[in-house]
Amino acid sequence: MTGLDKFLDTFFNAKVMAKYLPDILAGTLVTIELAVLIVVCGIGAGLLLALVRALAIRPLNWLIIFVVDLFRSLPPLVIIVLLYFGLPSAGWSPSGFLSTWLSLTLVLMAFSEEIFWAGITSVHKGQWEAARSTGLGFGQTLIDVVLPQALRLTIAPLTNRTIAITKGTALGTVVALHEILGMASSAVSNSYNPSPLILGAAAYLVLFVPVVVAARWVETKFAWKR
Repeated sequence: MTGLDKFLDTFFNAKVMAKYLPDILAGTLVTIELAVLIVVCGIGAGLLLALVRALAIRPLNWLIIFVVDLFRSLPPLVIIVLLYFGLPSAGWSPSGFLSTWLSLTLVLMAFSEEIFWAGITSVHKGQWEAARSTGLGFGQTLIDVVLPQALRLTIAPLTNRTIAITKGTALGTVVALHEILGMASSAVSNSYNPSPLILGAAAYLVLFVPVVVAARWVETKFAWKR
């Protein structure tokens, strides 16, 4: 057996790949479901916090800043472990799926809140004054005038951060979540062959390359024209 044959047998073993392909596909479905939930809940919660922060209620702002800084500082893996292994002592035992979803949602919420807030504060003060001079209230000015401009400014950093965090679904392997990497790792242990990891890598490429391309298109489509 030549060196190339050994390499192919080790990393691209067709029999092993065919045997564990259904497991990788099942893990892919879990990853898709988890990623969608993280994106929807994380970005939605971050936008809500940014809008509440715009109300300038000092005690609420202090609380929001504390929460956001906390979850921006903690590694997602630490949060997952704390939730999965720590909450049972408080009487609640979340599943691996729930722990991973909640952890990554909180992290995405924290980063997206800061991105949205940066977008809101970057809108020129004259926009607020012009809108208020026409008789619009604070809420109408924020939602109808300031927020649309702020959202265009946040597209690039928000899409990049979202992609980076959603790839963190692989961290669910530490709490026995059967997503792509978890299923691939289990298959490697059972087959004594790393070929399932190649399948897992291919699954990640199939999932995230279109997302990256779509994000780039959105950034270009809605970027400010120079």
